[in-house]
Amino acid sequence: MKTEDNLSHKISNNGFAPAVSPAATTAITTHSEAIVSGETSIPTQGENMPAFQAKPRDASGSLPVVLVIQEIFGVHEHIRDICRRLAMEGYLAVAPELYFRQGDPSEYGDIPTLFNELVSKVPDTQVLADLDHVANWASRNGGDMRNMAITGFCWGGRITWLYAAHNPQLKAGVAWYGKLVGEKTMKQQKQPVDVAVDLTAPVLGLYGALDESIPQESVETMRQALRAANAKSEIVVYPDAGHAFNADYRPSYHEASAKDGWQRMLTWFRENGVK
Repeated sequence: MKTEDNLSHKISNNGFAPAVSPAATTAITTHSEAIVSGETSIPTQGENMPAFQAKPRDASGSLPVVLVIQEIFGVHEHIRDICRRLAMEGYLAVAPELYFRQGDPSEYGDIPTLFNELVSKVPDTQVLADLDHVANWASRNGGDMRNMAITGFCWGGRITWLYAAHNPQLKAGVAWYGKLVGEKTMKQQKQPVDVAVDLTAPVLGLYGALDESIPQESVETMRQALRAANAKSEIVVYPDAGHAFNADYRPSYHEASAKDGWQRMLTWFRENGVK
């Protein structure tokens, strides 16, 4: 798929992820005249990557930046709304479409096929390099790269941990239910537990005790790795939440845990100087 075709497709795709449709009635959509948001294109590694951005409409001076990392479903309506919510808090939020070279997640109607035919083909090295270009783009478009955080969900939660060990300019990260341990492959050569000792930015991990895809044993393994590395990162586990508890468009949504996690994220950013 050509990049320009990919971008035009994203502009017309205003819905939630087809692989988990229909969207739940709890889905949140943020509307405000105080922010401006929309599609953009970011040069990276010789190509143009589609992305969604949101920022305060009347901001003066450089804005703090939050890189928003997609779930396995790509940059669909939920991720776009996460950007809008962060813009309401005063951030320039940018969500890049990190699968754009491998395919379009909106073309897949079920999770196993999406994962096997698209997500599993995306190399970590490509993702981390693309995120470096997103950070540089933000610094040229009203953002302050010295005042930057990252947050990600599910697939993006894992990437959040990896990027916090990759970019020394990053100030903070918040990982929502991202995988912590697992098999290493040519495309995934390290897992978060392997980079605990390399973290240059503190990460807040938000996890659900009822998450069947991320066992509590793996969460404890990560905690031990963080302690051994003397890292300033923390992990919070919500006893009544499962996987994707912040995904308000899905039945997995757990409102109390999601709202608490959101406030913890904002506090984490502020306490680590991203404000």
